[in-house]
Amino acid sequence: MADCVFCGIVAGSTPAFVVASSESGVAFLDVRPVFKGHVLVVPRAHVVTLPDLPVADLPAYFGFVRSIAAAVPVAMDAQGTFVAMNNIVSQSVPHLHTHVVPRTKGDGLRGFFWPRRKYDSDDEAATIAETIGKEYLRLSVTDSGRRE
Repeated sequence: MADCVFCGIVAGSTPAFVVASSESGVAFLDVRPVFKGHVLVVPRAHVVTLPDLPVADLPAYFGFVRSIAAAVPVAMDAQGTFVAMNNIVSQSVPHLHTHVVPRTKGDGLRGFFWPRRKYDSDDEAATIAETIGKEYLRLSVTDSGRRE
């Protein structure tokens, strides 16, 4: 879709701090993270909501989300993650995306109020994207014996 920022990121025509890429999707840093290391995972195809994603694409897409959710806490020295998705309401970009947010006990996040932050610099964002991407690759090799 020509005017979709996430389609632009998938195509490589819109800059982003890409964490990882697979046949099913692209993972990149949210430009307004809840916490540093907040990743968005999007399917390559332009679909607006989860019900629009073809059933056949579910295993690969959510397998990719699962791998990112495993990489984020290790890379960010967090205790876990919060994984969420909006459909239409509160969906700032009309392209399906899954939030993977690093979490640590006592981090202050409560309910569905997501205070947003900024990275201190593009260098900081690039370093965080690279760190999560390396952990994603390491885990992908460990889980499957090969890279996805």
